[in-house]
Amino acid sequence: MESAVLRRRSEELLRERFGAGVTVARSEEIAGDASTRRYARLWLEGPGAPRSAVAMILADRGAALSSEELGEVPPCEELPFVNVQRFLRSLGVPVPEIYVDATDEGLLLLEDVGDTSLRQRLGEVAPGERMRLFERAIEELVRIQVVGTARRDERCVAFHQTFHEGVYLWEFGHFLEYGIEKRLGPLPGETRTRLRGCFERIARKLAAEPLVLSHRDYHAWNLFLQGERLRILDFQDALLAAAPYDLATLLGDRDTFEFLSEEDERSLVRYYATRWEEAGGKPWNFDHLWDVYSGCALQKAFKIVGRFHYLAEVKGKRAYLGYLPSTLRRLEVLFGRVEEGREIRGLLEPWFSRLA
Repeated sequence: MESAVLRRRSEELLRERFGAGVTVARSEEIAGDASTRRYARLWLEGPGAPRSAVAMILADRGAALSSEELGEVPPCEELPFVNVQRFLRSLGVPVPEIYVDATDEGLLLLEDVGDTSLRQRLGEVAPGERMRLFERAIEELVRIQVVGTARRDERCVAFHQTFHEGVYLWEFGHFLEYGIEKRLGPLPGETRTRLRGCFERIARKLAAEPLVLSHRDYHAWNLFLQGERLRILDFQDALLAAAPYDLATLLGDRDTFEFLSEEDERSLVRYYATRWEEAGGKPWNFDHLWDVYSGCALQKAFKIVGRFHYLAEVKGKRAYLGYLPSTLRRLEVLFGRVEEGREIRGLLEPWFSRLA
């Protein structure tokens, strides 16, 4: 959608929402994510209108209805973003308001939550404040997982798709394909077989965990600070998954873990367990929680290596490669926590330093 067309059509739709006096004074492209979606900030004038709104432009509505890793989502009459937003909003989760749903035209007009990601704020504050920011994010995560699971709504598409063993293995395979073989050449057959065996054991363990409602991409670039209020974005791929997966994403995605000592990390996992129980969840055995959390973190780090090389080579989004050195440092830590870690590290020895 061209800029002039976007402004004209957005103005028409926003007048229907906020009143005839609304105008779009100007617009500007803003940074998006790894998907095919594009975003623009619209500066508004007129009585009754917010100062600004965000236009989500769907280049391909068909692509927006599916996740590449999960394949097609179950039949749904509306975009997963719209469907999941409605459910999360009913729980009190601080997701953006949808001002206008014009997905039949490839357009959503959303509340503007600003430009300050949690990741940005983490880099600006003292260590004690960082811990409090992580705790606030954990509190909202527990609301999604415990309260959301307890209030299951069959109309929400997230309850009809599962992060099952096959998805974990698909992501491990994505790492082997794009993290190594398409760049560095085929792995020896025995090495690939043994790696696959390790990955299968981890996938089985994670898939055996009880399932809860999961955001699926709960990292510090998808959480924003609007003033002092935490806001949550990019929830359209929500599904049922092992509870520690989102926590491992929050505390360890890309370079976030480098803000935390291992003592800090354990403290936040304990905080999660405490808030989980306070919200009505079944109490955790901490050692078990730590083991599953570490397995999720290892799996997610391998997914990141493969995914970011894929985005660079196939989608031309090379900026993501800048996060790979920190992800490899994260893997080095996790190899010492996960039962299969030492074997995986040994098998990857000839390639590990070249994964970035």
